[in-house]
Amino acid sequence: MVNLKFGRELRLLTPGQFDNVFQQPFRVSSPLFTILAKSNNLSHARLGLTIAKKRVKLAVQRNRIKRFVRNNFRLHQHELPGVDLVLMVKGDISNTENNELQKQLEKLWRKIVRQHTALQSAAR
Repeated sequence: MVNLKFGRELRLLTPGQFDNVFQQPFRVSSPLFTILAKSNNLSHARLGLTIAKKRVKLAVQRNRIKRFVRNNFRLHQHELPGVDLVLMVKGDISNTENNELQKQLEKLWRKIVRQHTALQSAAR
């Protein structure tokens, strides 16, 4: 049975964890998001979110986006390899519908799996 919880062990919490991802990550992008990813030598993926006030002005909208991304990650975590992910918003997406966010995120999760697999096979 697949565990769909989103506990502390699945989050990037400290500045050091975020800094580690920012050093030599691989990058996947969509029109709405950029995700930086780096292998973490764990059996599960971890997620960190950065949504700048400059990009999404209202806290209500930033929180809605964070909540949506966390939930989507929670539902797809079992498909992802052991990587640390930092998701960044590209522009003002406060008026974007949830179904569009979902489409973009699902494409990004698939890209991460493909790119991580390619990098792992190239390293061998």
